[in-house]
Amino acid sequence: MAGRAVRRWPDPGPPRLGAVEQERPIVSSSNFSKTQSVRKSVLRTRHGVVAAQHRRAAEVGAEVLAAGGDAVDAAVAVSFAIGVVEPWMSGPGGGGAMMLWRQDEGRAYAVNYGMRAPKALDPADYPLEENGTAGDLFPWKAVTGNRNVEGATAIAVPGTVEGAGQVHERFGKLPWADLLQPAVGLANEGLLVDWYAALIIASATRSLARDPDAAAQYLEDGQWPTIAGWTALATKRIDMSGMAATLDRLATAGYRDFYDGDIAAMLVKDVQAKGSSLGRDDLAAYRAVIEAPLKLAYRDAHIHALPGLTAGPTLAEVLASLQAELAPGDQPDGAAFAAYARALKGAYRSRLAGMGDGEAPSAPGCTTHFSIVDRHGNMVAMTQTLLSIFGSRVVSPSTGLMMNNGIMWFDPEPGKPNSLGAGKRCLMNVCPVIGEKGARRFALGASGGRKIVSAVSQLSSFLTDFDMSLEEAFHAPRIDVSGGETVIADETLPGAVIEALAADQPVTTTKRTTFPYAFACPTAVLREGGENMGATEIMSPWGDAALEREES
Repeated sequence: MAGRAVRRWPDPGPPRLGAVEQERPIVSSSNFSKTQSVRKSVLRTRHGVVAAQHRRAAEVGAEVLAAGGDAVDAAVAVSFAIGVVEPWMSGPGGGGAMMLWRQDEGRAYAVNYGMRAPKALDPADYPLEENGTAGDLFPWKAVTGNRNVEGATAIAVPGTVEGAGQVHERFGKLPWADLLQPAVGLANEGLLVDWYAALIIASATRSLARDPDAAAQYLEDGQWPTIAGWTALATKRIDMSGMAATLDRLATAGYRDFYDGDIAAMLVKDVQAKGSSLGRDDLAAYRAVIEAPLKLAYRDAHIHALPGLTAGPTLAEVLASLQAELAPGDQPDGAAFAAYARALKGAYRSRLAGMGDGEAPSAPGCTTHFSIVDRHGNMVAMTQTLLSIFGSRVVSPSTGLMMNNGIMWFDPEPGKPNSLGAGKRCLMNVCPVIGEKGARRFALGASGGRKIVSAVSQLSSFLTDFDMSLEEAFHAPRIDVSGGETVIADETLPGAVIEALAADQPVTTTKRTTFPYAFACPTAVLREGGENMGATEIMSPWGDAALEREES
């Protein structure tokens, strides 16, 4: 594809409404400029590439690759580093899943390190209110005191450390301790508070203030931290030394210390003192699962996805529908986007009926994803999360770790497919994939809750059905269909596309913005003809792809 012209989407112009569309008005939810343009460059190299939601974490991974590390080594380093520089999205106190591609074996692996409910959890401790719904990601019936959403009673058994540890033990090349040292260094530096960090902290200030340790770490006198003055230079840093000490211990003692050793003891003592049912036996018994992925045949491509209680089965249904209904052309047109919308709506009907996931379509993104390819062609697509922004909003003071609120993933109402229960595995929306078509292979995933499947399915289609370059795919406008009736459409889509969507269902157009995200926040790497490249969501102010340093 070298030398090919980059596709530019035409100016959508004002939507032209006919009789059918007038019955389903197109609503705009944006007050933002329509003349502003944002772009990111996609660079090519024959060496490794790390694409992540934070530039510093991506650079850590690229340095690991330059030191001779495998894609898995880089993933371990990025996992812990990004938990330091983006602590509201993920970290050792959370969970998730990843997809691996092993070039020498010519096969993919799925790794599930999702969270579990503690064994001592009692559903009766989460009584339902007579009226109202939960006020966070999921429209469950409201629980008294929001005990399933916020506070120590919302904490599930974390899996991120076990997932990273297992894959390193099996596939890694560099010493575990060396891979955690960059994260230790970042934590000792402290978290730089620029405008974006201040904005995220401000969005959760009221909840953070309820936990004394979270407030002490992230707030100033009960308020979000002030940022740069008239110079616009960010100089303030949040003390992360407690997390640094824990990561240093984890580096020297090994990953199972988080589950069997001193870190486990400190963590359990802290959260039980705040009311959690998490026990030492929960941590000791936790194991990540490495298994065969779903291999989805899609026209002349294959998509490797997660099985089980993830978004993998939902993606499989979307692709099966697109296989039957979408006719690829030069670029996605109104018919293609209408097919995307129908496929996503059908797949979510099945998911909600059979798996029980009920996340609110308007929920903000609260996860992180990064993708890696090394010079040999090994790949990792890794998603990790605390679930909500800042998870349970509870900090373990002895470890400096922010803890997840994975209990919110369960429906608190008894008798449902995903009802709350002791020891149960949480149902996740994560959807990392490895895709391949001809001479190209890509590792792709996203953050953004139920928006993830919409992004992963459309980007997979852009790359396989329409043979877009990675840069074209990431700049192309998308829609979001997350289980509700209304289609959320990027307002820069051509007018004919908006009209085709509005002929079938209600449509709301909106701007692709930095915060909050109306669409998922994807990250990907792609390998083609021996060249590697990476891309991150163009509106992510921190996201970037870092190239392995080439020898001079």
